Amino acid sequence: MDVVNKIAKRLRELLSRNQILVAPGTHDALTAKIIEMTGFEAVYMTGYGTSASVLGQPDVGLLTQTEMAFRAANIVEAVSVPVIADGDTGFGNAINVQRTVRLYEKAGVACIQIEDQVAPKKCGHMLGREVISTEEMVGKIKAACDARFDDDFMIMARTDARTNFGIDAAIERAKAYEEAGADIIFVESPESVEEMKKITSSFKVPVLANMIEHGRTPLLSAQELQEIGYNIAIYPVSSTYVEAKAVLDLMNELKKTGTTAGMLERMIPFDKFNELVGLPTIREKERKYATGRSAAD
Repeated sequence: MDVVNKIAKRLRELLSRNQILVAPGTHDALTAKIIEMTGFEAVYMTGYGTSASVLGQPDVGLLTQTEMAFRAANIVEAVSVPVIADGDTGFGNAINVQRTVRLYEKAGVACIQIEDQVAPKKCGHMLGREVISTEEMVGKIKAACDARFDDDFMIMARTDARTNFGIDAAIERAKAYEEAGADIIFVESPESVEEMKKITSSFKVPVLANMIEHGRTPLLSAQELQEIGYNIAIYPVSSTYVEAKAVLDLMNELKKTGTTAGMLERMIPFDKFNELVGLPTIREKERKYATGRSAAD
């Protein structure tokens, strides 16, 4: 548990800097390893991408609480940087939220995101989303805060009220969530830079920007987001979209030509892939434990 506590504390430290934290999205452990390997200091586990990866289904609340927690645990084990994980609506009422928080914290997650949608939830850039009352969501946030064992474990509160009720109503809700104890505020799908600036100037706790390609929010660079006041930026589905496109291209080529020879330059080589997934470390351990001596002996 000490290692988990240190990771959660590390996320708080990263967010206390005068520099935006970029947490690219991942739907599996392999993508998380690549994110860490390329130098990013945090990973965001996307519910959207995880639903597509695990079920081959859209992000409409089909994944269960335990499926998400299990996936989060695998991602946490694959990396040494903090993992921020989508917790959907908390998978029920305030009591369900408490179990969800405990499961995510046990999995080693540094921060859980909980949103104020009516279940079953939908992707934050889809139309047709409905939200619960502010009072019910405040209760969920308080329940989440009370459920955590480690005070460094962070609770992120997301509101989806902007699309149906406007930016002012969304900010008003989010202020209530901040007062209830949320450590990070996430106002989903603002529709202009002006709205984004209004969000960042309204809170004392860190504020998150959700960068969805082809979504409802302007797609800004990390530097631009920092300049208008955001503390953390996630790019949750970028890797999912790129990987889906790459596999589609590969399968179309194989179907058309009967060979993958024309795609070799777009593949990671066998030895490099084995290195990426940690085969040299495994081989070293095999030598060590097979003989009872270190590899150097």
